[in-house]
Amino acid sequence: MKIELPHLWTPRSYQEPLWRYMHGGGKRAVAIWPRRHGKDDLALHYTACAAHERVGVYWHLLPQQNQARKAIWDAVNPHTGRRRIDDAFPHELRETTREQDMLIRFKTGSTWQVIGSDNYDALVGTPPIGVVFSEWALSNPQAWSLIRPILLENGGWAMFITTPRGRNHAHRMFQMAEQSDDWFAERLTSDTTGVFTPEALATEKAELISERGEGDGEAIFEQEYMTSWSAALPGAYYAKLVDKAETEGRIGFVPYNPQKQVHTAWDLGRNDATVIWFAQDNGAGWDLVDYYANTSVGIDHYVKVVQDKGYIYGEHLLPHDAENEQLVSTTGSIEDTVKSLGLTNVRVVPRTKSVANDINEVRQIIPVCRFDKDKCEKGLDALRSYRRVWDEKLKAYRDTPLHDWASDPADAFRTLAIGKPRDKGAVHAPIRRNIRGIS
Repeated sequence: MKIELPHLWTPRSYQEPLWRYMHGGGKRAVAIWPRRHGKDDLALHYTACAAHERVGVYWHLLPQQNQARKAIWDAVNPHTGRRRIDDAFPHELRETTREQDMLIRFKTGSTWQVIGSDNYDALVGTPPIGVVFSEWALSNPQAWSLIRPILLENGGWAMFITTPRGRNHAHRMFQMAEQSDDWFAERLTSDTTGVFTPEALATEKAELISERGEGDGEAIFEQEYMTSWSAALPGAYYAKLVDKAETEGRIGFVPYNPQKQVHTAWDLGRNDATVIWFAQDNGAGWDLVDYYANTSVGIDHYVKVVQDKGYIYGEHLLPHDAENEQLVSTTGSIEDTVKSLGLTNVRVVPRTKSVANDINEVRQIIPVCRFDKDKCEKGLDALRSYRRVWDEKLKAYRDTPLHDWASDPADAFRTLAIGKPRDKGAVHAPIRRNIRGIS
């Protein structure tokens, strides 16, 4: 039986520029398209073609594994009544289909798998040659840092499809792509593509406001349909405070002051990231001069990173679970291990009464913080993206934060806010600094 690819699908008129770019040999594309504009469908059908032109491994990444199954693997195309993967990857082309792993092996030898980027460091076994980052604005940006050199080495391609979620890593990527001859960059809005009538858009906006309230409803509509970068991130704890810091010039060039001590604030992870913020007391608040995050390495790695920075250190603040032996493979607690590896002035910040109280502590400290833009960029993205869980059944926010890639950096910053580090030893008068963009 002859199967033609793409299978029973043709790109819509507004999709054709991206489709032609990829089929013409394009390697990097970022598409900021509104909701219900066929982002994933185009990516699936293009991947089907690519997998039969070049044998290799192909991935379709969503922010979280459970979301990947719901939105792609099990999702049904309302226009055809079939699973989306069955539309794009006809059974006649498959050797095997592994439901549990959400993986398809084609008769050509290529494989395609849908995965959550929340577990990106577990993906390094077989290098891909084609990757789709769906909902990129909500995904862990570290996943691209891991995959990029692989694609560079093997001549592979990457497609980033998303609606905006504030001015985070997706926004910076789009700005970069617009200025690059090596990238495809496109931003569409629902009022220009013809997918929805003005009446339908007005109804959708009214329903969102009715369901989520005026603030969230407006923001969701602007992000999802008007692809606005400036709309507030619904449920975000700190996004407005970080945006205000940027507006006030408190995000810029903030150099390390060698006459002041640097304090570190940690969040510890075994399956998640371990994150460290580096802060100096400037007299009126805090200068965040550095930031580090990594996964799947031992505690000795992080101690060495801290030591190799060459800063004059004050306190090293560890979270309350530093006393949990299950977090380390060595005997004893992380606190003991860190000390044995050479760090002094280590203090475990005890658990407080509630997460809500901790979040309020962070809200108090951000307005008196200055951040080095280059070194703390990824941490700032996380602070902007840290948000509450929305309960679809109750139509209300829960009192708990969403656990995703932004949680660990936000928790490390919480350690700083609660721990309130103190300078040890001699206190030197701060030197005068010419900080660009910061008074």
